[in-house]
This record gives sequence, C-alpha cells and structure tokens, in this order.
Amino acid sequence: MIKQIIVEPEEVNQRMDKLLVMKTDYSRQQIQSYIKNGSILVNGQVAKPNYKCKEADTITLHIQEEAVKEKPIEAENIPLDIVYEDNALLVVNKPRGMLVHPTHHVRTGTLVNAVKYHCKTLSDVGGEEREGIVHRLDQDTSGVIIIAKNNDVHAHLKEQFQARTVTRIYEAIVYGVVPHDQGVVRAPIGRNPKNRLEMAVVEGGKESETKFRVLERFQQYTHVECELITGRTHQIRVHMKYMNHPIIGDEVYTKKKSPYIKGQALFAKKVSFVHPVLKEQITVEVEQPSYFKSVIEKLQNIT
Repeated sequence: MIKQIIVEPEEVNQRMDKLLVMKTDYSRQQIQSYIKNGSILVNGQVAKPNYKCKEADTITLHIQEEAVKEKPIEAENIPLDIVYEDNALLVVNKPRGMLVHPTHHVRTGTLVNAVKYHCKTLSDVGGEEREGIVHRLDQDTSGVIIIAKNNDVHAHLKEQFQARTVTRIYEAIVYGVVPHDQGVVRAPIGRNPKNRLEMAVVEGGKESETKFRVLERFQQYTHVECELITGRTHQIRVHMKYMNHPIIGDEVYTKKKSPYIKGQALFAKKVSFVHPVLKEQITVEVEQPSYFKSVIEKLQNIT
C-alpha cells in the first residue's frame, strides 16, 4: 500500500512521527519502526522520526498489506464491573487504562471485547469496532459508560445525548486553588493549531460548556465536580486547563509532574438518562476509585 500525505501550513514544525500518528491508524511505535526500515520517506528521502515537517512536504508511506491486515475483534472473558443491567442496556464502571473500543493496532483487551463476551446482542450502529458503544471515555479515565444491546436502544440514547438531556458528572483533582465555589466554562473547543494531536479552546471551535463545583480545597490543589453540558473530545481536561487549573497527572494538557498520581485524576462518577424502553429516569453512580481516594487522602494529610 502506498499512501501520500502533504504537510499543511498548520502542521509545520510538528515531528513527523507524531503527525503520522494523528493522520493514520498506526501507533507511534509502528510509525517509528516503518521510518527506521525505510518504509516512510519525506520528499523521497529517508528521514528521522523527529524530523520537523515543512510546509508542502510529501510524506510517502510504503506499507506492505500484510502489515496492516486487521485481526477480527474477538469476544474476551474480561471481568466487568457492571453497575446496572437489563435486557436493553448495561452501565459499566470502566477501569482506568482500558480502551473503550479497538483501534488499528490494539485489537484485544478493550471494553468492546469484554461486552461482546458478556452480551448475547449489541448495537452495531458504529460498526464491528464499536459494538454497543453509545458514548466514550478516554483510556485514562475510569467510570460509568452506557452500552446499548440493540440498535433501537442505541438510537434513543443517542437522541438524548444530542438533545443534551443526559446528565454526566465527573470528579477531578486540579492544580491550584480554584477561587470560585462554582461556575460555568463556556469556551469553544477544536484542534490545537499548534499541535494537531491536542484539543484546545480555539476561535471557531465547537460550542462547549462545562459546569464545575468545588468539593474541597487543599494548599495547592482543588477537588472539583464537573458536569458535561456538551460532550467534546477531552472537554473537561481542556476547560480545566483553560481555567489555569489543569488536571493533575494529565500528561497531555500540563507539563507539571504530580508526585501523587501517574495518569490523570479524573473519573466519570454519575450518569442519568431516560430508559429507552421503561421510560423511567435511570441514575447510576459509582464511588471514587481507589487511586483517586489515595490522592485525596494524601492531600488531606498535608499541613
């Protein structure tokens, strides 16, 4: 397979390997391997993974078909923390570190693999890789996520998400002392023009709204509750950074290193929606995960 990518003006000065991760389905490790064996060229020449792209550069990928042949998605007997289930849907407390659905280079160990084993039927609106998936959580975010068992249920739930009638509550620990007890962040989110791998508050971005409420303040940190009104990619992480209070442990949106946690201190605490079949309000809430509690306890003990 031969694929060509032309570097756009807004992609200038980005590392080639990072740019290709964003613009293809390959992992960074795969990209670096292809570069080293000469399968990826810049303007017809071999280049290093850290090559800084120039405007109008032509990046050519010569990848053997066998290398990109995808494995089928298998059902896997992975333990699930199911907090609600009936014939129409289930709500799972996803662990931190688990991908919601398979990617080009990760075909096992995801939530989809697990629910394929657990459920006799799943919605297939999103295709094989996203069976049952109505919404998503970042890999490093634990917490509640809804799985649809058929397409009708999926469609009803999707309508509620689009109408913004689904309540989604998260908890996070952020850097700095948030001065206001509560507030609303309304700031549009789109691709970061300086780094297309990240999201950012940008002019012309998608309308985005997050409500926040302070739960506890510490010397240099704040424990907050966040409610998603819209549901943009990385929304809470981006809005907290926009407030100058990035989430601790977030390796994408802050360069600070937290001594208290590896990985971001963010989890999906509660989801509330109208059941598509029962027509009743369903509210599901989970406790703070152990890694999150541990950080809170450490901060409470700082004098």
